[in-house]
Amino acid sequence: MVVGSIPFWDQDGEQKILLCRRAIEPRHGYWTLPAGFMENNETTSEAAARETLEEAGANIEMHELYTMLNVPHIHQVHLFYRARLLDLNFSAGTESLEVKLFSELDIPWEDLAFPTVSKTLKLFFADLATHKNPQSFGFHSFDIRKSMKA
Repeated sequence: MVVGSIPFWDQDGEQKILLCRRAIEPRHGYWTLPAGFMENNETTSEAAARETLEEAGANIEMHELYTMLNVPHIHQVHLFYRARLLDLNFSAGTESLEVKLFSELDIPWEDLAFPTVSKTLKLFFADLATHKNPQSFGFHSFDIRKSMKA
């Protein structure tokens, strides 16, 4: 299980998302939400908070589970929780080259590391356009199948 968060910050009524640029493989140099493998003896929300702190040095208030994405061709399940940033005191951890807040228009969509991150972010901004408040979002579950394209 890969577990992470969608750390958001409300800046003048606009939601911004904290992304990490990967310092490790796979997908070194690409942007992602803070996430990683769950460890023994922790809950999924504890894993999401730990990964957010380790990769982005970010203090968050954890909200509900937002997406569950099955990725059967690599034997993984990715879970992302909504999480409100408590402050702007964040910094790159050892697995990140940099961390940065992005508005929807500024997200480097072509440089996102994984389809699960892209799907989660697209759902987040679509829900934001509809509901305006991340605390009122629902839960989404999808299967991400391997592309048939080479």
